[in-house]
Amino acid sequence: MQVEQLTTWMQMLVPEATPGISKQYPEFIVPAAKLHDVARQLKENPETKMDYLFCLTGLDRKDGFHVVYHLTSTTLHHTVVLRVVLADKANPSVATVSDLWAAAEYFEREAYDLLGIKFENHPDLRRLFLEDDWVGYPLRKDYKDSFTLER
Repeated sequence: MQVEQLTTWMQMLVPEATPGISKQYPEFIVPAAKLHDVARQLKENPETKMDYLFCLTGLDRKDGFHVVYHLTSTTLHHTVVLRVVLADKANPSVATVSDLWAAAEYFEREAYDLLGIKFENHPDLRRLFLEDDWVGYPLRKDYKDSFTLER
C-alpha cells in the first residue's frame, strides 16, 4: 500500500485520527481509547498485515506523555506510525498491544519503568531496568535525584 492508500484507509477506520509529524513514515495520532482496536485492524486486515512492531517509544512532552508505535508489514513492505497522547500526566495509561505483538511486552515494560506509563492488561508490567524499590521515573522531565539536583 502506498502512503496515500494507507492515509485513506486510516481516515476511514479512525475519522478522528490526525496526521502526525513524521517525514519518514505516514504517522497518525489516534485517541488512546481506540489504539488497541486500530492496532488489531492494522495487524489482521489483509490489506495492511502489520505483522511486526519494530519500535515502541514513550516521550514526556508538554501536552502529556506520548506513546509512539512503529509498525511494518514484512510481506507487503509498508510502514506506519501510530501515536497516542496521554494528557493525564499524574496517571498515564493506555491499553497494551502485547497480545498482538510479543515484542511489545518488553517495550511497554521499558516505558513503564522509565516514564511510569501504565499499559492496561499487560501480562507482566513491572520494572525492567531499575530495581523494584526505585522511587520515581528517571525519564520524566520533573524527575529529581541527587545527580540532577547538583546541576
